[in-house]
Amino acid sequence: MEPELPQEENSELFEHYRFEADKGQGPERLDRFVMLRIEGASRTRVQTAIENGNVLVNGKPGKSSYKIKPLDLVQVVFPQPPREIELIPQNIPIEILFEDEDLVIVSKAAGMVVHPGYGNYTGTLINALIYHFQHLPVSRTGPEGEIRPGLVHRIDKNTSGLLVIAKNEVAMTRLAKVFFDRDLDRRYVALVWGDVKEDEGTVTGHIGRSLRDRKVMQVFPEGDQGKHAVTHYKVLERFGYVTLVECKLETGRTHQIRVHMKYIGHPVFNDTEYGGDQILKGTTFTKYKQFIQNCFGIMPRHALHARTLSFKHPRTKKELHFEAPLPADMTAVIEKWRVYMKNRPE
Repeated sequence: MEPELPQEENSELFEHYRFEADKGQGPERLDRFVMLRIEGASRTRVQTAIENGNVLVNGKPGKSSYKIKPLDLVQVVFPQPPREIELIPQNIPIEILFEDEDLVIVSKAAGMVVHPGYGNYTGTLINALIYHFQHLPVSRTGPEGEIRPGLVHRIDKNTSGLLVIAKNEVAMTRLAKVFFDRDLDRRYVALVWGDVKEDEGTVTGHIGRSLRDRKVMQVFPEGDQGKHAVTHYKVLERFGYVTLVECKLETGRTHQIRVHMKYIGHPVFNDTEYGGDQILKGTTFTKYKQFIQNCFGIMPRHALHARTLSFKHPRTKKELHFEAPLPADMTAVIEKWRVYMKNRPE
């Protein structure tokens, strides 16, 4: 039975967020618990919502100081419907690599959010898609039933590269099954910290929300939490202190490559969420530190690009292969490393 939401005078409350504490959840204040799970939310804003009775714990208004227990259900409710359903068409340029009556292949620029969400209600790929393509099929997914026109998969805001968009219900249904069955080939290029020891390898480890910071993911090596995840990698080029690798996804978990590469000791270069924005390998020379800062300045985001995508067409069953060249910022940083390694003193 669903918990009854408190009612304000002449107002219906709508559920905006829903979080269920894990079985292993340790004692954590309610305000911190909520703040870590809503991107961009400040403690002050969360505490104000709690004070106004808009944060429920197991169906009842909670207090900021309440200590979360395992399996607690936390809901954030407000008088207005969630903004996620207010999809606004916007004339935003997008790079289209292929289009037919069933699907569209786009190359997403780094910095563009794929789907509207908290703090990013406009300027997203979805806002652009619903402007350029009318009548896209709609799917609902996630704990809040997010509306995602045409989307069958997504990539992170600061990851560049390929995405496939379905233009009709049949294509969406069949493409969704392709991704579910893993009947496709997805390959990314990443610049990672350190000299990766093996030329090829596989990372296996369940991925789930971090127990310390719910905004990021972590590997659970024993597999008692999270979801099964497998990433295959191959070294493309070595630069001593960093390595250019190709990563092939066998599964598609949130932040999978970024989490797996950190797990094996090679965080993605300039990845602010997983420690790659620090100087992890190299020398103590001032010139080297300046060189790294210059690289970060050229590419102020993590060095990850969805380069190739191969699958069978959902209607014709013809094999399709798409490739998005590395973007200018990543190409420039890689070239700087080539020059640095060529000119560095022995």
